Amino acid sequence: MAQMPRKQKSETRKAPPRQRRRAPGRSAAERPVFIVDGARTPFLRARGKPGPFTPVDLAVQCGRPLLARQPFSPESFDKVILGCVNVIADEMNPARVAALRLGMGDAMPAFTVQINCGSGMQSIDTAFRTIQSGKADLILAGGTEALSHAPLVWPQEGAAWFGRFAFARSLPEKLSALGAFRMRMLKPVIGLERGLTDPVTQLNMGQTAEKIGHIFNISREAADAYALESHQRLTRAQKNGALKGEVIPAVTREGVLYEHDDGVRPDTSMERLAKLKPVFEKPYGSVTPGNSSQITDGASWVVLASEGAVKKHGLTPLAQIVDSAWSGLDPSIMGLGPTLCSTVLLERHKLTRDDIDLWELNEAFAAQVLACLAAWEDADYCRDVLGLEKPFGRIDRKRLNVDGGAISLGHPVGTSGNRIVLHLVNAMRKRGEKRGVATECIGGGLGGAMLVEVV
Repeated sequence: MAQMPRKQKSETRKAPPRQRRRAPGRSAAERPVFIVDGARTPFLRARGKPGPFTPVDLAVQCGRPLLARQPFSPESFDKVILGCVNVIADEMNPARVAALRLGMGDAMPAFTVQINCGSGMQSIDTAFRTIQSGKADLILAGGTEALSHAPLVWPQEGAAWFGRFAFARSLPEKLSALGAFRMRMLKPVIGLERGLTDPVTQLNMGQTAEKIGHIFNISREAADAYALESHQRLTRAQKNGALKGEVIPAVTREGVLYEHDDGVRPDTSMERLAKLKPVFEKPYGSVTPGNSSQITDGASWVVLASEGAVKKHGLTPLAQIVDSAWSGLDPSIMGLGPTLCSTVLLERHKLTRDDIDLWELNEAFAAQVLACLAAWEDADYCRDVLGLEKPFGRIDRKRLNVDGGAISLGHPVGTSGNRIVLHLVNAMRKRGEKRGVATECIGGGLGGAMLVEVV
């Protein structure tokens, strides 16, 4: 097992373990907060053109049926919080636009949160803390993303030229501006590509996965095998009804029906995956389109309620949110974020790995998931980075992403954190489990984790 280089150890530990654990515990005044319902759209794979739904369209598609099955009116909510990263120009503050389209009333406060891949989980966390403190009783928290609608933008050189030409007043000034024009100024920049590149390290997310995969000796074969298992698990979940009630069909204005996550490949195999070439570190890398999360459109919502709201409206709690934790680390190894925040979260509640029945660890890349699992078993990493006296230990793969994940169903960036919390709750209830952790790495060098218990 390759060890973390000294430089990476110190960079990862910018917040010392004891400092990261200083988050306050619960006070007697904190109120319990429950997840009482939730739903999501099918996740639709981007196919080289704008998909059938905008971010708000997606939020409305699953929001309307979800609100319709509640025993209270949409106006009963105290606020709406929605995660979204790639906000399109026609839908500024998509939380507010979605709330209005969902018929929640002109007086409904609604705001959008953005913390890259953690946006959908941040919406839940913000709602959780608001209800916990007694400032609200019912909040609709979600995430939405239409990556297929990510814009093409002008290069800076081209934008500067257009500005110069627009402000040229005299004929000589205009002729001078025209003389400075170059065809390269018209070449658009793919907004999504820049958005998935860290502005500090200048590494794209795939390169960060390559890096931690190299540090922890994650082989191409192991990454492909993990990807294959993700597709097999999602295929099985779709067939046995594990997603029933969670995934709500979406219908376009033209009447086209989307019922299932359409990125899953039931017929894939190790042989097919092995034929795919690396895309981020050519030609020797191990991260390929087959063992990476898919560029996808989708939305998800959860309904959070206080104990008082549960009694008032006769609601049935699905789970209680116990706590959450957020961590920061070197952006070039951002994929290890889950190891930091999840470890802090469990230690805060005096829990061990064996106390967690199910895990949802967002599958940004197979190499990234496997690197996290390897890091938790590595004595040096656990001692030097996590501050543990002994390794955190091995997470049983039978308890991890039991119905597949982003490799098979996709990773709409602002949505995924919401989806993994929602699905964790549903999966635990279907299996008769009690306690689970949803966690994810976050572009920019962050990690988020949430601890939930079935009630």
